[in-house]
Amino acid sequence: MALATREVSKRGLGSKIHSIVGPYRSTRRRREAIEGVLFASPWLLGLLVFFAGPFVYAFVLSFTDFKIGHPIQWIGLGNYIEMFTKDNLFGTALYNTAYYVFLSVPLGIIVSLFLALLMNQKLKGVTIFRTMVFVPSIVSGVAVALLWMWILDPSIGLINYILRQIGLPTPLWLQSETWAKPALVLVSLSSAGGSTMVIFLAGLQDIPQELYEAAEIDGARSVHKFWYVTLPMLSPVMLFNIITGIISAFQVFTVAYVVTSGYGGPHNATLFYALYLYDVAFWWGRMGYGAALAWILFLIILLFTLLQLKLSERWVYYAGG
Repeated sequence: MALATREVSKRGLGSKIHSIVGPYRSTRRRREAIEGVLFASPWLLGLLVFFAGPFVYAFVLSFTDFKIGHPIQWIGLGNYIEMFTKDNLFGTALYNTAYYVFLSVPLGIIVSLFLALLMNQKLKGVTIFRTMVFVPSIVSGVAVALLWMWILDPSIGLINYILRQIGLPTPLWLQSETWAKPALVLVSLSSAGGSTMVIFLAGLQDIPQELYEAAEIDGARSVHKFWYVTLPMLSPVMLFNIITGIISAFQVFTVAYVVTSGYGGPHNATLFYALYLYDVAFWWGRMGYGAALAWILFLIILLFTLLQLKLSERWVYYAGG
């Protein structure tokens, strides 16, 4: 009976303490939540003003016939119907962009991985070589485009000079409808030593050396170690680089704009989607139609991203997962 009485008194004391401390804790948590929101408010404000707001406004604008200097007129699905039934340049821009994406992304991944493997070697002065490989990727896109315009010049360009010296035919490159897109794919490889290579390098350095040592004990050669150790352990990094590479390639703009003066020539061979969107919105002043083009691009990128995430279930290996 005494024990029961003592237990009841303890419970009563606990409830009293809870009644006193409880409101204090809730007040403290509320204050911490308010402080957290205040600290995050600059980012939240930027998100609303520079992303969420324009995002929603562009969606609404895509259903209007809004031309600069004219009142906005609601036309429903008119822009989308025109895009898929009447606009031949839309199909051309989509094809050019798909061509660029399906060539530049795989080649960029291969070259970046190759450079990362080279930069991962334990050699004296390797940091100097890493810097030399990385520096070209931070040069302005306009400067890179101007440099490659000279390199690919049919008459005085460096590449055609080398081709002439070894007796090979010299393409017209950017002046040829056939060679213009491959030329821009070649230009895209000049940035392979940038962030993609750095991310691959970080992934390589995170692979446990014990795995390579175990493979050597089992008699594995360099090719086997690369195929059965490096690639599986590097697959999450590769997935990230593929997705970001696809997103970036679908939005290719600067190089095409500079080398063609914004026209996407010759004969629309380099009229990429983002360049066409820019021309429609800012040269032709059709903001409503440009917003519809932007939303289609967003949906295409979203589709490819979700597709890659779905396919990754078959080939991406997560250690410990």
